[in-house]
Parts: sequence; structure tokens; C-alpha cells
Amino acid sequence: MNDRESAPGGLALVEALVNTLDVETGADTLDSAAGRARFGLADAGAEEIDAARALREALRAACLAHAGHGTSGTLDALLADAPLRVSVGPSGEASLRLPEPPTLRGRVALAIAEGTAAGTWLRLKACEAEDCRWAYYDRSPAGRRRWCSMSVCGARTKMRTYRARARRDAARGEAP
Repeated sequence: MNDRESAPGGLALVEALVNTLDVETGADTLDSAAGRARFGLADAGAEEIDAARALREALRAACLAHAGHGTSGTLDALLADAPLRVSVGPSGEASLRLPEPPTLRGRVALAIAEGTAAGTWLRLKACEAEDCRWAYYDRSPAGRRRWCSMSVCGARTKMRTYRARARRDAARGEAP
């Protein structure tokens, strides 16, 4: 649904993972080998794929929480033991890095850590529309976008509100 450019940096991975499920149709790109390969899960077993789906839904809940819809509780538990290392270079600069081979949880944890440091993590949100829930990066100046696409989800929501108001007014005998 998102009609804008993807999230910056590593948050593009998080956005892409959340968007592997089309809530409206139920299509899940993690069902295909090609879809799993995009996230380093080409040879993953059923347990690892289920873990990726659980991570995806915890990330979606966090994105919904960023947009002011609900709370996020499971992401912390899923990332509690994600493998990250602090690396200190010769001149004393520190950075986070992943051990080899990098896991999906580790890559997500690193993306969130980098996004938090850059102040971008809280702008990764999920669409307010219940039949969408697509992840998008809110680039609006005030950071208050509600839908992945104003021309699709926003327009649908506003039209539903208008029709409901018109029905209510008609039932009361008022002009629209």
C-alpha cells in the first residue's frame, strides 16, 4: 500500500519484514522460498519461519504503538537475547555489529538500535486501517500520519466516516 519511499537505513529491513503479510488478502511472502530468501531464511525450517512470523507481528504491534494504536509488549522478549556486539575501533569509536552468521533477529535488533540512535525508529508506523496495517515510514513534518497512503487507506476511512454520518443524519431526518 505504501506509496512513499521506504524507511531509512536498517529500518527498511524492519518495514519490509512487517510488509511480508498483506492483511487484506492474507498473502504471506514468507510462504515462498524466494520471499524467505530475502530475509536470509531460504533454508529455514518450520520453527524458524514461525519465529520470523512471530517477530513480524511483534514489529507490527510496535509500529501500531508508534502510531498511537495499542501497545507493544512481545518485541522486547523476542529481541532480549538477539546477538549484538559492541566493537571499539583503534581510535576509540564504538559501534554495534552482528556476529557471524547474522540472524534475522540480530539484524532487526541492530536496525532498531541504529534507528533509535538516529531518532527514526518511532517514525516507523503501521497503517491505522484495520484491513491494511502496512508498515510505512512517517516523513511528515509533525510525524502524525495515520495511513500508509492517503489516496487509498485515508480516502477509504474518510469515505466510511462520511457515509456513516450521512446514514445517521438520514435516520434522524436531517439533510446531509
